[in-house]
Amino acid sequence: MFDPKGPTLLELARQALSSTTKGYDMLAPKFEHTPFRTPDALVAPLVDAVVSEPVTDVLDLACGTGAIARRVAARADGHVVGIDVSTGMLEEGRKLAKNEGVDVDFQEMDLFKMPFDEEFDVIATSGAFGHILQHDQKKFIDLVWKSLRPGGRFIFITGPMPTISDPAYWVARGFNAAMHVRNALIDPPFIMFYLTFSLERASALLWERGFEIRTDEPYRGTPYARGRLVIARKPEVKP
Repeated sequence: MFDPKGPTLLELARQALSSTTKGYDMLAPKFEHTPFRTPDALVAPLVDAVVSEPVTDVLDLACGTGAIARRVAARADGHVVGIDVSTGMLEEGRKLAKNEGVDVDFQEMDLFKMPFDEEFDVIATSGAFGHILQHDQKKFIDLVWKSLRPGGRFIFITGPMPTISDPAYWVARGFNAAMHVRNALIDPPFIMFYLTFSLERASALLWERGFEIRTDEPYRGTPYARGRLVIARKPEVKP
């Protein structure tokens, strides 16, 4: 799972026993060398979608080290913002952006405290959903809506809910069960769960809020064939 530059099992255990924010602060120096970092093969079509239209302001939600933001900044003129609660991840993102010669405005921010009001043409994410509990998802969608300009797009990767005969279903459910047990025994909690924002649930929440939704399948023929690229557009005219 990890290359030689990645964290050891002991380091991962220490991170898992910390809070969400502290755990990612600890993981940050080696995050780029873990499977938790969204692979470039997944990020590339997402970035292509972001820059497929002229953009002035782009927001990368729960950006981590800026896998999306740094690539968008390399291909588009304008203001690219990345927000995350982990100061360690943001610091690594700043180092990588500097090394790559791109300009990203990294900001420490809880996404549920976003102050933005129709400030972005595009909001994108590849790592936010596992950290959003189901009862907070409608609030999250409302904040995305509020932060987008009319005609703006919310672009992200998800997948259809796997069937119970799919081994991926049981792997994800097993991980989630372990996290529930960990959080019941240890405080503060570590919020990270899978299958929480499936294509079906995401589509229902977005339609309910008023987004126009398009779903693409750019990952066919790859190891990520289950992935779907969702492009949800806020209408130009309020419904």
